[in-house]
Amino acid sequence: MLKKLSQFALALIGLTVLFSSCKKDYESIQSVDTKKIQDYITANNLTVIPDSAATGYFYQIKTAGTGTANFKLTDSVLYQLTVKGLENGTVYWETPSTANLGTYVGYTNGLISTDATIASISVPAIRDVMLKLKPGGSARILLPSYLAYGKNGSGGVPSNENIDLLVSTFPEKVQQTLDDRLINDFIKKNSLTMTKDPSRVYYSISTPGTGVGGAITMSSTLVINYTGRYLDGTVFQTNVAGTFTSTLASLVKGWGAVIPGKITAGGKMRILIPSDLGYGSTLSNGIPGNSVLDFDIEIVSVAN
Repeated sequence: MLKKLSQFALALIGLTVLFSSCKKDYESIQSVDTKKIQDYITANNLTVIPDSAATGYFYQIKTAGTGTANFKLTDSVLYQLTVKGLENGTVYWETPSTANLGTYVGYTNGLISTDATIASISVPAIRDVMLKLKPGGSARILLPSYLAYGKNGSGGVPSNENIDLLVSTFPEKVQQTLDDRLINDFIKKNSLTMTKDPSRVYYSISTPGTGVGGAITMSSTLVINYTGRYLDGTVFQTNVAGTFTSTLASLVKGWGAVIPGKITAGGKMRILIPSDLGYGSTLSNGIPGNSVLDFDIEIVSVAN
């Protein structure tokens, strides 16, 4: 009996050693991610700081921003994000250069994707690092996969992908102020002569029109040729075939703010519309939130 027990005990010890050995060889995703990020930091000679709560991310303040005080949780912030793979440099999604994400700093703890195939996820690191910036500041965050899209990935983001995240804030805290600055920068860059309407829409008239059909009102039925662009020149809508019919009441507010009383049938004008008089602060009809819009407009005919 003792002999059998000894053999059993030896077998048990052997299994324990075997399982212990397997367990020792297994690495958690936390340790795998940490090693990859630390190797990347060393290989690229980066100066980064581990987060004080030791959750696993590293960050670098690229531009401190302007002013005397850092952002507070209750401050409004206008910002852009770029999300790319840490090792491969693949950009998985980014805020369009002609738009931005706007909210309170306290609500920036989410990675809100502009790509419908990629999930929006909770990333408190964005808020934590933003609190170390002043308006206009920017930071880089090296985010381990377990704090990002995890083992399942999302859309084009692969499983267990460590993320290199760039956060850039604008100096302005109010969208109307930012829009006006962007419009004026655009006008100056392109040597344009434009008038600012009290509505905050900028316009220039190349042809006032013939007046056939009468004065344009919000309820006039108009046949319109137009081309809509972002400030980077990208065309997002166009119809120049004389087939688009609408009333101004059915279009974005910026059109109705400047067309009546300024041009008539046959008239042509160019208008630069602040985002709140365009498609607003959220994605709408494929237009990213907080986008300033540039339209060339021709009124083909007017019916009252």
